[in-house]
Amino acid sequence: MDYLPIFLNIHNKTCLIVGGGEVAARKTDLLLQAGAQVFVVAPNLCSTLQDYLKQGKIHHTAASYQPENLDDMHLVIAATDDAIINRQVSETAQQRRIPVNVVDNPDLCTFIMPSIVDRSPLMIAISSGGHSPVLARLLRAQLETMIPSVYARIAALAGQFRTQVQHHFTQPEKRRQFWEKVLQGRFTELMLSGKEQAAEDYLLQTLQQDNDMPPQGEVYLVGAGPGNPDLLTFRAMRLMQQADVVVYDRLVSQPILDMVRRDATRIYAGKERNRHTLEQESINQLLVRLAQQGKRVLRLKGGDPFIFGRGGEEIETLTTNHIPFQVVPGITAASGVAAYAGIPLTHRDYAQSCIFVTGHLKDNTIDLDWPHLARPNQTVVIYMGLLGLPVLCRQLIAHGMPLETPAAIVQQGTTQQQKVVTGTLLTLPELAQAAQLTPPTLIIVGNVVKLHQQLTWFEPATGTTQSGILPLNQEPRN
Repeated sequence: MDYLPIFLNIHNKTCLIVGGGEVAARKTDLLLQAGAQVFVVAPNLCSTLQDYLKQGKIHHTAASYQPENLDDMHLVIAATDDAIINRQVSETAQQRRIPVNVVDNPDLCTFIMPSIVDRSPLMIAISSGGHSPVLARLLRAQLETMIPSVYARIAALAGQFRTQVQHHFTQPEKRRQFWEKVLQGRFTELMLSGKEQAAEDYLLQTLQQDNDMPPQGEVYLVGAGPGNPDLLTFRAMRLMQQADVVVYDRLVSQPILDMVRRDATRIYAGKERNRHTLEQESINQLLVRLAQQGKRVLRLKGGDPFIFGRGGEEIETLTTNHIPFQVVPGITAASGVAAYAGIPLTHRDYAQSCIFVTGHLKDNTIDLDWPHLARPNQTVVIYMGLLGLPVLCRQLIAHGMPLETPAAIVQQGTTQQQKVVTGTLLTLPELAQAAQLTPPTLIIVGNVVKLHQQLTWFEPATGTTQSGILPLNQEPRN
């Protein structure tokens, strides 16, 4: 985060604009909308500022900028076409610890002006940190079309009831749940359809019906997908914003964790080989205990919670203890990572079936149905198999899979750190070791891997692809 996004109260505060052109006029208009007393210093004023002066909206000093113009000012904006004056304004304002903005020069600013979606009292500010103002304006235009103007009235009406709700509900969590229920339900629908009085009546009726008993706890078992936050479901996003507590795994990426409600308590329950922060039974009981305290608990798991995620065990414990829960599927690593690596899991010419297995080592062995895995015309996807990769390849070969069978291992698939290494059952262990891969990884074995070079489409910023696979039009030599 390059800047701290805050909203500044400048109502009836003195603010200075240095400059008299159209850019200065646009900044003046923003300050006036925020209720500021605007003082403009410039030898000449554009027609817009002249009109403001005639209407008594601004005060004008017809002179060049002087440091004493900053006396008693709470905020200053430099909007001249003279770089020397702009720098002087910035330096003197910073010496006096007055917030200063220099138009189109972020290096001289202590604050920057965002693009604004105004649904007062609801305000949305978008900033690119000065890197791309045009992009910020384009995003603002999209939000303008997505957020109807009636949301201003929704926010205002909610504000009128805020004190009443605070008096009715003594517990902050209960108040939050009340507002979430109201704002995501019939109240908002009535407002959007123009029935404001009906919406107000409904809000009052709902408030009278809801009691101040401790909130009912619940657990949300949510799949976070393979790492890319763009792959989250809408339902997952909504529950991530409602949760009071999040219990998350090691495979949940930081960008996804950053999308959880900021004031939610975070509890790390990650598991690494021979190092478990919490044992599975402890996690199960933790979910029960938190829900019994009235918390809405987000159990956030990488991939899909029902595919090697032990989600079934967790909801068994919840059911035994009569804890309400919801399950939100996520994109499992097999489909997400394979798609981003350009490897289809099935293909009419190469694989008519696909099987998922876990590659955890135990006593340097892996207990799998090797004859079943070594069948032709199928794709084998192996989760958590990096450490056991040599054993996996050796066993598949020993049970009849050809040495030259294409195989790939993908590190941090779907993210900007994605790295793909392809080879054969014979060569992949050595190639993976040379590439110095680290978990999380996914292994894909089968002829579909031949399509990787042809179908690859995702270009991560720092990831790489290393290929030991012959092109499709060549046959391996014996």
